[in-house]
Amino acid sequence: MAGREAIEQAKLIPKWELKLKKEARIHNAHSSTSIEGNNLTLGQVAALAENKDVTATAKDKDEVLNYLKALDSIPEYADKKIINAKLLLGIHKTLTTSTLRYQKDCGVFRNRSVFVGRRIFDGTGFKEVVEYMPPKTKDVPRLVFEFLDWLNSNKIKEINPVILAGIVHYEIARIHPFIDGNGRTARLMAALVLYKSGFDHRRFFALDDFYDENRAAYYAALKTAQTNKGNITKWLEYFTDGVLYSIDKVKDFIEKIGLSPKIEEGERIELTQKQIKILERIQEKGKVSNKELRDMFGITRQAMLKEIAKLIDARLIELVGKGRNAYYKISD
Repeated sequence: MAGREAIEQAKLIPKWELKLKKEARIHNAHSSTSIEGNNLTLGQVAALAENKDVTATAKDKDEVLNYLKALDSIPEYADKKIINAKLLLGIHKTLTTSTLRYQKDCGVFRNRSVFVGRRIFDGTGFKEVVEYMPPKTKDVPRLVFEFLDWLNSNKIKEINPVILAGIVHYEIARIHPFIDGNGRTARLMAALVLYKSGFDHRRFFALDDFYDENRAAYYAALKTAQTNKGNITKWLEYFTDGVLYSIDKVKDFIEKIGLSPKIEEGERIELTQKQIKILERIQEKGKVSNKELRDMFGITRQAMLKEIAKLIDARLIELVGKGRNAYYKISD
């Protein structure tokens, strides 16, 4: 994809790289939970992402905080040798803790039947219309293990990572292995595949925005396989359109700020969420002392120096002065 190539070749200074990562994180958390009925605004999600409190129900806040936590854990998930059932169940537990009616349903396969439906008014009252009836409960473990065996096999090596992410998204939605949280799990797993494959290793893309902007089209695309005898071509076309949409948004931003198209080998660096927050704080304040950063995270001086070391080695920040008057600033 030409748009992605342009993004990969863009030499992003820390300020803009941080901005793109931060906005993608907030937008994905907002859109993925909003699709499922979460009432928080984008601004409220941004506030929660900065550890600020907002006026909202505990469930709405927990759904967003859980999604942010899962997004932040993607590099950790990707370090696993394989995507197995334990990882899948762990992701679901992270996404749904304190948000389901019964806590025992978090991080386990469903033990009863579910269906996907919507309420309509038929002239006399509301009734539930079944949009999709997932596989039988007794078949869920077998279907999940068969799917994961395929996902971890050599068969997938030749599959384009975008197509693979689309298949993963669809299969989890189709099997519907959980009582609730299937959509969020499917979208998070697709993001994991895109990251693990290197396609979105910088985590710039807010794919969930595409779904949230037209939820009817999203659900309609997922349903196409039902009417096409299991053929998911239409869904994959929709999914790839969403990836292109996300790429174009990032590319347009990069072109708007006029970044140079070339980057030298070895200049890219992967940052932890804590290191990103350190850079954001220094960018925001201009200069920050070690003590201010320690207070911000509640960690020891030694632990903070360990986080700072990578940023200094990468020449993203520099230490100015000595002793109590020393501070960190963004490198010139």
